[in-house]
Amino acid sequence: MTVRKLREWCIERVIFMSGITSIVIVILIFIFLLKEGLAILGHVGIFQFLFGANWYPISDPPQFGAFPLILGSVLVTLGAAAISVPLGVASALYIAEIAPKKTKEILKAGIELLAAIPSVVIGFIGMVTLGPVIKLIFGLPTGLTALTGSITLAFMAMPTIVSIAEDAITAVPRQYREAAAAMGATTWQTTWRVIAYAARPGMLAAVMLGIGRVIGETMAVMMVTGNAALIPHSILQPVRTLTATIAAEMGETVQGGDHYAALFAIGIVLFVITFAINGVAELYLHRTTRR
Repeated sequence: MTVRKLREWCIERVIFMSGITSIVIVILIFIFLLKEGLAILGHVGIFQFLFGANWYPISDPPQFGAFPLILGSVLVTLGAAAISVPLGVASALYIAEIAPKKTKEILKAGIELLAAIPSVVIGFIGMVTLGPVIKLIFGLPTGLTALTGSITLAFMAMPTIVSIAEDAITAVPRQYREAAAAMGATTWQTTWRVIAYAARPGMLAAVMLGIGRVIGETMAVMMVTGNAALIPHSILQPVRTLTATIAAEMGETVQGGDHYAALFAIGIVLFVITFAINGVAELYLHRTTRR
């Protein structure tokens, strides 16, 4: 075996072991969550835990209904996605295909700077500036609502979406643009029907990473959503998310107690939701590839 082939063999094995290690770590995390969190389901029951309307872990008797927390997370995530995905994809298309070179460089640098801002700083800004504006516009008793959380998290997710989607669009071969122009397509038709279509896998990956950032965010949502563990009937009501509940209450629990196990059960719910979103995205990508 030559030195070159030996080097390639070693690199292949390192990459293979890295992939296997990542899979094993994810499996071990899930097993740990199951070990710590399944105990509460024996006392409460899975249906009562998932669909119970009350989360009062320190009442007598305690009530561990995670449905308000699940709805809060879903509401904030959907609101953030509805704002960040269209704006992020449109911004990526503009930067990659339309913006002049100097403008493109300035915008890319600005987006990278936005991605570097700590989440607690964004949460603080949202609490002291966006919250009062939402309160004033809608005449609410408090501006710390699901809408405030959605706008704040959309601002946090957009740099990720724009940066990765722009890379995916730029990676589309130049021949696609030349062929579309040769057939008489306008710039808009080329951008939307050819370039965006060809870059769909990368753009979907950007959206998934952005949504993953939204679902997993903790500090910002703790600061701007009001932290009310109640079933929301409107996006203008205070909510509490799954991640905020874990962060706010884990330090007050007794290790091995029911409250401790309930918080780990919330972690299982988060894990399953994230896995389901990624699974749906993978199915979509495979279906698109076959077509």
